Amino acid sequence: MNRKDVMNFYNKLDRAFFIDNEYKQSAAIDAPLPIGFGQTISQPSLVLQMTLWLEPDENCRVLEIGTGSGYQTALLAQFAKEVYTIERIKKLSVKAQQRLKKLGFDKVYYKIGDGSEGWGQHAPFDRIITTAAAGSIPEKLLEQLGPGGVAVMPVGPRLVQDLMKFTKDKDGIVKATLLEKVRFVELMGQYGWS
Repeated sequence: MNRKDVMNFYNKLDRAFFIDNEYKQSAAIDAPLPIGFGQTISQPSLVLQMTLWLEPDENCRVLEIGTGSGYQTALLAQFAKEVYTIERIKKLSVKAQQRLKKLGFDKVYYKIGDGSEGWGQHAPFDRIITTAAAGSIPEKLLEQLGPGGVAVMPVGPRLVQDLMKFTKDKDGIVKATLLEKVRFVELMGQYGWS
């Protein structure tokens, strides 16, 4: 992954394209915005930073938990070999699929369901990213990370979470690194807060 290429694509990607409500006019603001159903589109600078920390490349198969508007998915799809993305809210997934198809991304595979379970039939993945926060480390997702893989996930309680980077070595040993403090919506399912 070339950092300059990521920056160039990020700067060309119009966030307004991924918003279809009254917040569309605020798309250029570096802040999370509501997209309906209690969900948000993350602030652009954080989407960029999480992509850079994930380090996708043309040989990577990426699992994304939380398709949302498709904004993060577009950044991943531009630089990865394939993206497998899961969204629990059907209406959001359908809209994201339409947007990403318009942008010409054909190596994106969609699932509507519980993202905390991952997508076992396509595992292992080279990269995993979650765009919702888990109350505890989602072990099922890390099990689906292949040797040499990288995962970026927010983990922690409701008000503030630790954005964590997990790396798995060739022996399957996982190392965790704290990246920064963040605030995301809840990852529903087994690892949520509820």
